[in-house]
Amino acid sequence: MKGSLLKQICAEYTLADEVKAMGIYPYYRPIESGQDPVVKMNGKDVLMFGSNSYLGLSDDPRLKEAAIGAIRKYGTSCSGSRFLNGTLDIHLALEEKLAQLVGKEEAVTYSTGFQVNLGVVSCLGFKDGFLFLDALDHACIIDGSRLSFSRVLKFPHNDMDALEKKMQLAPVEAPKLIVVDGVYSMEGDIAPIPTLVEFCEKYNASLMIDDAHGLGVMGRCGRGTADHFGLTDKVELIMGTFSKSFGSLGGFIAGDHEVINFLKHNSRSLIFSASMPPANVAAVSRAIDIMLSEPERIDHLWALTRHAHAQFKARGFDIGHTQSPIIPLFVRDLQKCLTAVKMALDEGVFITPVIPPAVPEDSVIVRFALMATHSFDQLDEGIDKLTKIFKKLEIIP
Repeated sequence: MKGSLLKQICAEYTLADEVKAMGIYPYYRPIESGQDPVVKMNGKDVLMFGSNSYLGLSDDPRLKEAAIGAIRKYGTSCSGSRFLNGTLDIHLALEEKLAQLVGKEEAVTYSTGFQVNLGVVSCLGFKDGFLFLDALDHACIIDGSRLSFSRVLKFPHNDMDALEKKMQLAPVEAPKLIVVDGVYSMEGDIAPIPTLVEFCEKYNASLMIDDAHGLGVMGRCGRGTADHFGLTDKVELIMGTFSKSFGSLGGFIAGDHEVINFLKHNSRSLIFSASMPPANVAAVSRAIDIMLSEPERIDHLWALTRHAHAQFKARGFDIGHTQSPIIPLFVRDLQKCLTAVKMALDEGVFITPVIPPAVPEDSVIVRFALMATHSFDQLDEGIDKLTKIFKKLEIIP
């Protein structure tokens, strides 16, 4: 029986099958343990350098106990949206804690980080307004902008001259929102927040930072990128996720009361989605407590980061402009990138490829990410093995 037109169109996509046939398919690789520095895959130990668990809390026993306790008290689901029946007292307590953490009046949680940006950017992209987006902003920011009523203007990554020229196109009285990542998830570099703040003041605009990869890493005790620059009061909206440093799932947006109140009653991905499950809420709250009470965790993460940056550079790797525990290893060749990832896994090292359309064809990278629970010995072992692989593939001399 002939398939539907939909099926026929989907069947034209063959790239994944082609890569699988080559034996270098790098996605949906099953892990049989928690996101620790060493994970189990096919029954074998593998060094994990592909996780976003920057503080190493995803498998922390204290988060597990907090989650279990919340399940015992509240069950496994809120069975509805925050707007209707899905608000628990622990949601409100967490939002108060988050607002204090990032230095804002109020915060509201969403069930995923993707839904935060989707719902906030689309909701605040007003008619006759302007959205200014960095070319490397996360996909959920891009998708949110597509659902907005604003005119969307993208500027080349961290190119402030280009941004200013685009901002000059917008009328002074028009609503204007700049949305950038605090720490860019693939390149590991940081947005120039001081210049962005200056532009906001000059052109009567607002600034929103997606700090998914900055919270738990940047600023005092992990308070984020705005705090790192001492400009929290100048950044109108701070967004964060719980699936990275905080070892859970969900996200939040924090800002002034008037803006958060507007979002609570108009942001569609908040109003029409089920709320964060109790276990996730409790785990996030405990993770924040641990982060603030154990600053040595972040100190160790940064010691690892400095060591890794120096070692990779000394061995001839191109790590771009990273300023964080996210380290891009530039390959600039799709097949070599996928082959390197496969060879690394064979050697017991888990890394991830970043290929088009996530990056341009000439910017293909291997993403190497650190956790506070890595040891220096584990890090050196990973770097040694990658050095041999990259030399064998003639990526580095």
